[in-house]
Formats: sequence, C-alpha cells, structure tokens
Amino acid sequence: MATSEAAVSRSEIVNKYTELDQRGIVIAEYIWIDSEGNTRSKTRTLEPRDDGKQWDVETLPIWNFDGSSTGQAPGENSDVYLRPCAVYPDPFRKGDNILVLTECWNHDGTPNKYNFRHECAKLMQAHAETKPWFGLEQEYTLLDMTDRPYGWPQNGFPAPQGPYYCGVGAGRVVQRDIVESHLRACLYARVKISGTNAEVSKSQWEFQVGPCEGINMGDELWIARYILARVAEDFGVKVSLHPKLIPGDWNGAGMHSNFSTKEMREEGGMKAIEAAIKKLETRHLEHIAVYGEDNEKRLTGRHETGAIDQFSYGVANRGASIRIPREVAAKGYGYFEDRRPASNADPYRVTGVLMETIFGAV
Repeated sequence: MATSEAAVSRSEIVNKYTELDQRGIVIAEYIWIDSEGNTRSKTRTLEPRDDGKQWDVETLPIWNFDGSSTGQAPGENSDVYLRPCAVYPDPFRKGDNILVLTECWNHDGTPNKYNFRHECAKLMQAHAETKPWFGLEQEYTLLDMTDRPYGWPQNGFPAPQGPYYCGVGAGRVVQRDIVESHLRACLYARVKISGTNAEVSKSQWEFQVGPCEGINMGDELWIARYILARVAEDFGVKVSLHPKLIPGDWNGAGMHSNFSTKEMREEGGMKAIEAAIKKLETRHLEHIAVYGEDNEKRLTGRHETGAIDQFSYGVANRGASIRIPREVAAKGYGYFEDRRPASNADPYRVTGVLMETIFGAV
C-alpha cells in the first residue's frame, strides 16, 4: 500500500509541473540512433516561429552531441551533428511539443558511419516511380531489471509455445498495459501503427507499422521503437530486441518485412513478385549480412524459420525465407513477406537492401 501511495504522490507532483503553461515555447526532443542500434535523445526548447507556423524539418535547427559517448566519434573530434528528417507530435509532453527524428552527420559534411538512413533515402528516391510499400512486424521481449522475461519462472522456463500466441488471460500474457500504452502513444504521434499481438513466448509481443511508402517506413519504425522504450521506462521495464534472448524451444524474435510495388499490387502482379524473389535468391548472403545481429540463433530452419544458409520461398510457408500469402497467390497480385530479418535489424538497411537487390544500386 505504501508503494502505491508513493507512486500516486510522485505522479501528482510531476503533474503539477507538466500542466504549467509553456508560454508559447516548444519543447523538441531530438532523437537519433547510436552505434549499437539504440535510440538516444536530448531536449531543446524553441521560440515560436516568426511566421506563426509549426516547426518542421526545413526550419528546425541542426544540433550536435558528443559522439565519443555513443560510439559514433573519437574523443579528440567528438562532435556529431543532428539533422532533422521527420517530426511527430510528442505523446509524452503533448501540446505543441514535438519528437524530432534526426540523421547523424560528421563535422566534414559526410554521413556518420552509423547513419544508414542516408543511403536508404537515396535508393528510395532513385526508384520512387515504383511506389514501394513496406510493412514491418516488430517483435520484442519485455524484461525485468534482472534481464529476466516477465512471467518466466525464476529457476526455469515456461511451458512450450502454444498458449501464448495471441493469448488472453492471466498465465498466458503479461504486461498488456505496456502494449496498450504504446499503441495509444503511437496513434497520438501519428505513427502508422497498424496492429499489435502477443507472440509465441510469454513476455514476447509484436506491433506492426505500415504500409508506408519509401523512406517513411524506416522513420516510422524507429519512432515507434523510441516510443516503446519510453513507455516501458515509465513502467520500470526493459525492452529487448535480441532475436534469441534465451535458448530454448521457442521462436526467436523477428522483424518480418512485407513488400510490394505498384506493379505487384495491380492485376497480374504475381509475375513481378516472382521476378523479385528470383533476384532476392541471388543475393541471400548480402541480405543476411544486414538483417540483424545473432540472427543465426533464430534462423535455424525450425520453429517457423528458414535455415540461415539456405534461400527458399513458397505460398503460405512460414518456414521459408520468403512467404507469398495464400490470398495473394489466389488473386494473382499483392505482396510478399521477407521472413529473414531479425528483430534488432535496422529498418533502413532492411528496406534499402530490398530496393537495391530488386531495382539496382544508386
């Protein structure tokens, strides 16, 4: 009871300040991706624009941070610049406050080594006429402060997968309040989140983003990841994107990529789908190289995964590298699903290499 009262008291204290009038000042949270694929952020206040309009990527100032503290620059030359590339309403501060997704650039005007958005954006622009649509399914695991998945026994493992996928009820799912809070926060931020569900291991969940066109896919997913980390932070919970957190008889976490072009979505599009898959087969290893760390622990050829060293495809086959949904095969047009990316893969690299393989490098 004392803990609950303390939590309420703290919330009341915080609300006393967050409800204060900001006097027209906009709070901008600048967000970037570090050398290990984690989101980082820092806060900046902005005066209202002289023309009365809202801040956007064209008018927001370029900022910087200490890259030596994030593995993105040496200590003797540590300034890394943050260039705004997308803006979203802030679901945490609300009002006119904003989340600012940024790209990292070096002092000499070159993209930082870990700025994968830059090359992806060039590919999307070069092949914009194909109207590429992406949908990404992000799986993740919720951990306590000892890095143990919630709901797992302290000295063992839960029952094998089966009751947890899309499960309902105590003993089947845990931390649904985090999932619901994340969904609402993404909707407030105008992220194109399209669904959520419990996954095959207890404490493992998934959300889907898309369909998004071109570079917007990577932007939306990174903001959704940032929002998830912030929501979980409020609950004192960790988020893991590791593809195979704990060895055992459970699926590893993936980030399946649904892909289509204008030609694939039109009558007779199956011909374009099959041609694209043939190209993907020739560059299987190049894709695996950018589809996430420790992916070999997930792509074992078991538990609805294809083997990491083999390329395969099929209709409604969740054990293949590429799955063509049954309704797509029946209609003769639509999209295909690349099931190879791990949950910790960078969405810019995943969507970028798909475009490069199917339509050519820039």
